[in-house]
Amino acid sequence: MNDVPQTELRNPRTNSLDRLPSSELVTLLAREQSEAVAAVVAQGAALAKAVDEIAMRLASGGNLHYVGAGSSGRIAFLDASEMPPTFGTDPSLVCAHIAGGRDALTRAIEGAEDDGDAGEREMHGHVNPGAAVIGLSASGGAAFVIRALLAARETGAWTLGVTSNSGTELCAAADVTIVLETGPEPVAGSTRLKAGTAQKVLLNTLSTATMVKLDKVYDNLMVDVVATNNKLRKRALRLVMQLASADEKSAAKLLEAAGGRVKVAAVMGCGAMTAEEARALLESHGGSLRRALHRT
Repeated sequence: MNDVPQTELRNPRTNSLDRLPSSELVTLLAREQSEAVAAVVAQGAALAKAVDEIAMRLASGGNLHYVGAGSSGRIAFLDASEMPPTFGTDPSLVCAHIAGGRDALTRAIEGAEDDGDAGEREMHGHVNPGAAVIGLSASGGAAFVIRALLAARETGAWTLGVTSNSGTELCAAADVTIVLETGPEPVAGSTRLKAGTAQKVLLNTLSTATMVKLDKVYDNLMVDVVATNNKLRKRALRLVMQLASADEKSAAKLLEAAGGRVKVAAVMGCGAMTAEEARALLESHGGSLRRALHRT
């Protein structure tokens, strides 16, 4: 049994899972998920280094790619798709690639994760030397992801592997690997559970920290939010009210003049300047609201 990945082993804590009453069943399943968070926290130092590497590349004009198969690919697409509305990024800044293509987002594509040639092809024309590429495979054996990482490295891109099993091909394929020690799953082999949760927590942490480093956050405020619905428009209004110490009517006027951009409206309100002047000031400070407001 030594050659069986940890994610494929039986979990002794969940024996007789099918015999438990519902109250005990849901408590046990939820409790097991706490190990996923702990696994990410345990890799904090490695994750911090990855954030700094990725932020440096994005600040220099590069972009970030996620590569995954099955649940890992779907988790990757979820995180990438949330970057533009949350942080006002161009959709090309953070991209996701899934084995089997976009059809695999909603259904299983037979054999897709085993197609290494497709993983290599997926990187061609998408990845350049200034990019960062993160390959996610809970088992560490998805050929699509492994070959994609190898192809990305050949272009000069920086690569990170994320897995829940050490000593796998994925570990050898990436420049750096983070092993999330999630252990045996509640349902043996179902890595959409603990391993998948750990991947989601890792990507949440990594992408948010990277955006903080890129001045997309002021204090803990989402100042580059793109207000595409009523909830977000209300949020943008509250942000300008807080940042510019303005009443609702004044904040609304500032937002309108700023074309809905919270940072621009905040600088206008704090410095009594036009939208053009506020945009120029922000640009001269690299888009940092903190530096623009405090002139540091």
